[in-house]
Amino acid sequence: MRRPDIRRRDTRPVRVGDVAVGGGAPVSIQSMTTTTTADVDATLAQIAALAAAGADIVRVAAQTPADTAALRRIVPAAGVPIVADVHFHFRRALEAVAAGAHKIRLNPGNIADRSQVRDVIAACRDAGVPIRVGVNEGSVRKRGRESFSASSPAGKRGRGHDRPKTTPDPFFSLAELMVETLGGYLEVFDEAGFADLVLSAKSHDAATCIAVNRVLAERYEYPLHLGLTHAGTAETGLVRSVAAVGALLAEGIGDTIRISLSGDPLAEVAAARELLWSLRLRAREGVEIISCPTCGRTAADVAALAEQVRAATADVKAHLVVAVMGCVVNGPGEAAEADVAACCGKGQAAIYRAGERVGTVAPGEIVAALVRLVREAADDGGPQV
Repeated sequence: MRRPDIRRRDTRPVRVGDVAVGGGAPVSIQSMTTTTTADVDATLAQIAALAAAGADIVRVAAQTPADTAALRRIVPAAGVPIVADVHFHFRRALEAVAAGAHKIRLNPGNIADRSQVRDVIAACRDAGVPIRVGVNEGSVRKRGRESFSASSPAGKRGRGHDRPKTTPDPFFSLAELMVETLGGYLEVFDEAGFADLVLSAKSHDAATCIAVNRVLAERYEYPLHLGLTHAGTAETGLVRSVAAVGALLAEGIGDTIRISLSGDPLAEVAAARELLWSLRLRAREGVEIISCPTCGRTAADVAALAEQVRAATADVKAHLVVAVMGCVVNGPGEAAEADVAACCGKGQAAIYRAGERVGTVAPGEIVAALVRLVREAADDGGPQV
């Protein structure tokens, strides 16, 4: 039986440089540099590393005039579309557009003056630059829901459904507040007839993130950028992010994603790729390791073996499934579905290629045997199962 694929929500297409977002395009991966943008060399080096890891779009901070001036050198040399993250001064957005940024990110909680927003819209329209309107929990809590009135309904008009009127309900939920704040901000764009938009609403809480994005997906036709904000370390942030982003993607919601983690942004890209591969929203590349969770029957250090095989085959581009199994109970069944497999027993391991047992090796020879067969399978043109 053919495995089911996720049916994705229809959204408007937006072009971010040469990357399509929405409109049925593949879900794109984003990350953000941790360098000072004005340090051109350091920023370009990190952009190159993120692109090599699989990032399709990279965002940089645009806090100062020196940062936006640096974009004139960064954008042409980056190799991937660059998004300028503008938080507190609309002039940084104007400077970033003039410097060639491929997209601008605005936060309604920090740039609320409508005349300033209109200036940014005009500049982006003239340059053909899309805008991501992104609200997050922190800025919404700080400003409250009085910054922009969302009380006047806006018909769908290809952009949004009717919005509920603002209510003084003291128990107004955070998710509702985020939707209401975003809806009020979008009135400026509706009035200007500017629809080249990507929307995002982020919280550190997975359930809130799921709730708010479900509403946005139902209410608007704009593509959605998914992610959590201040999600935490690689350990906690990864679980929270995948809980929210994975759930939404599985429902067909989301057009571009960032897995936000404290620390090295390369880990964000690796996690995002694995998430999209796991949901079959992208064709998997490279060696896919599957290994058993281990139990009292385990006859080998499965975790160490799997990691050694992964590291030794990191350069292989063909998609090959390698199973590292700790015993002979479930091992042969998993081996039948893998391109290459090892089923470990006491003092030896059975080695499989394309479901067929091809030999037995000593414990110290397992990694070498698997790596050799992986490279043979890759040279033969990929999976043979």
